[in-house]
Amino acid sequence: MGEETRPVNPIYTKPKAPATLGSSLVPIINKLQEIIAPLGNNLLDISLPLVAVIGSQSSGKSSVLEALVGRDFLPRGCGICTRRPLLLVLENQPANSADDGAEWGEFRHLPGSRFHDFSKIRREIQAETDREAGLNKGVSDKHIFLKISSPNVLNMMLVDLPGITKVPVGDQPRDIEAKVRKMIMAQIRQEKCIILAVSPANSDLANSDALQMAREADPTGSRTIGVITKLDIMDRGTDARNFLLGKVVPLRLGYIGVVNRSQEDINKKHSIADALSHEEKFFRDRPVYSGLSSCCGIHQLSRKLNQILEQHIRMALPSLKSELNSKMTAIVKELQTYGYLVEANMEKGVILLNILSKYCEDFSALVDGCSQEISTKELSGGARINYIIQSIFIKKLEEVDPCEGLTDNDIQIAIQNAAGARNALIIVPEAPFEVLVRTQIARLLDPSLQCVRYVYDELMKISHACEVNDLQRFPTLRRRMDEIMVKFLRDGVKPAEKMIGDLIEMEMDCINYSHPNFLNGGKAVKLALEQLRSQQRSQPSVNNEKPTASGENTSTSSWRMPIPSMFGARGSSEGKPASSTTVHEPDGSNQMPCTIQLKEPPSILKPPGATDNETIEIFVTKSLIRSYYDIVRKNIQDLVPKAIMHFLVNHTKRKLQSAFTQKLYRGDLFEELLLEDDEVVLKRKRNQELFQVLQEAIEMLDEVESDVSTGSSYSSFCTDASSTKAS
Repeated sequence: MGEETRPVNPIYTKPKAPATLGSSLVPIINKLQEIIAPLGNNLLDISLPLVAVIGSQSSGKSSVLEALVGRDFLPRGCGICTRRPLLLVLENQPANSADDGAEWGEFRHLPGSRFHDFSKIRREIQAETDREAGLNKGVSDKHIFLKISSPNVLNMMLVDLPGITKVPVGDQPRDIEAKVRKMIMAQIRQEKCIILAVSPANSDLANSDALQMAREADPTGSRTIGVITKLDIMDRGTDARNFLLGKVVPLRLGYIGVVNRSQEDINKKHSIADALSHEEKFFRDRPVYSGLSSCCGIHQLSRKLNQILEQHIRMALPSLKSELNSKMTAIVKELQTYGYLVEANMEKGVILLNILSKYCEDFSALVDGCSQEISTKELSGGARINYIIQSIFIKKLEEVDPCEGLTDNDIQIAIQNAAGARNALIIVPEAPFEVLVRTQIARLLDPSLQCVRYVYDELMKISHACEVNDLQRFPTLRRRMDEIMVKFLRDGVKPAEKMIGDLIEMEMDCINYSHPNFLNGGKAVKLALEQLRSQQRSQPSVNNEKPTASGENTSTSSWRMPIPSMFGARGSSEGKPASSTTVHEPDGSNQMPCTIQLKEPPSILKPPGATDNETIEIFVTKSLIRSYYDIVRKNIQDLVPKAIMHFLVNHTKRKLQSAFTQKLYRGDLFEELLLEDDEVVLKRKRNQELFQVLQEAIEMLDEVESDVSTGSSYSSFCTDASSTKAS
């Protein structure tokens, strides 16, 4: 690309001042932006001092920017031209530098490509805008970054925002006004942002869109500069003196009036240098603007912007440095999670062992409650396992009724079935008791196995909570460790479940009648009799049974002396056998007796209501079941947690590292297991670059901070405005 001959700009013919504070800091900030922008995140979303140029369409924004640069480089045309924010970094490059005073521009999206032909810069801005925002005059909030290096500019950073539009034209989106306003407000609300509000002199300043938005974002007007364009086309007999003096819309930083090139000048390719000469002559030839030299012309605007930007940086130094240090701390912390790049196989083996050891240490610490990070919001780790065992498993078994699911009718049927075809001579046979108590003991198996599964789930959660920093770098290693962990815990579940199943089977297989805590039969009968007598006293006899000659109730007598019989005593009538009954004919003649027909028994037989005898038997059976069930329950409450802790929890703590080492610590697996994720590699590289840039920026701020004079303030700028008013 060939170089152009740069015409000398009269406003820059004065000797350049030494590099200002802005010239020291802007390149550093620009470099930060160049590094962080490709990452596509907000890690270094730092609010930096810059100048945001806002104004309505055709207000003269583009002409002001081109005059500040001294070059034609912005797209022009009908309608909205700036459709993406253009971040423009102006870098003062002394004429005696290596570039020998050459002017060039460079886009961030085309690093290393310098444009010396500024018409090509215009075309690239247009092309990049179309690539992102499309061809339908839509807008995008994605910035275009352009740096212009020249000996004829002052160091500053500006952002050219889309022009404020009211009515969509052509195929523009219907909500384009809302989108543009939202984009502008997001930028100018930042406290470190200087607002350059551009308004044309041939319109009502009180209704300026730019000033209205600036007032909303900056109510005090302390960081807003007004620029009044097109002074040369105001109606004859009018002038902008009151505007420039701030008598219409006051601003603490005042106003600058400028004269832009007309569209005819642009069409005729009049240079900016010619336009600046015309501007100087315009203000010199109009007495109304005499005494307002500090408020007129591009030269004054450039100088003022540079001074205000310098002052902004001066005031922002403490907070900016603090913000950079905070970002530095965050980046260092993130870098630690990525670790350092390892190439040697021996080092990989050391790293792998360290990861496995640290993981197992973290696992044990979480189980034992020794973790460095103890939550105060909820139970975690081993505390949850203890809660499951104590408050869920043991407490639930305490609440279970030993005879739950067994009705009196069930027990009565079991007792009668155990007696077979004969009447029982003992109160409670062993067989029905053992059948019934085994059924109840078997119910303890399910909650015990559930407890194992709950603890297994908690151990899996604990394994996921083991945040070993280096482990995040190696997805393959993490996946393999998870697979081994799952298998290891499942292998621990199997013996725990088998042991619990064996415990339940042992309890069911052998009923220990000699257990010291087991309620013996005699005591159970005594309790049953007391219960029956208590019921009889509280409930009057329904059948009004008469006592026998001995004064005892017949039902009680029949319980005390059960009479074994094929059909039982219930078949007799007045003490005589039923078979001795004969039928006599009325006329005394002997005939065959009538046939007695029995009902066929139903397919399902259930006993009639329980007699007192049977009531006592049921009560005794229940008492014995409860007594023995409590013995077994206490055994299960003690032994099941021990089995879980032995086969699952403590076994994992003891043997997990050995399992990891045996399956993963192999030389042929190092390369595969320690293969870093591409995203981790990229983030490490980016963060290392960011760290270096931040370090350089902080060092630069330290140097600049020592040179900053604490005496200057915004008062110098306000003084200019106030003195102008006085004149």
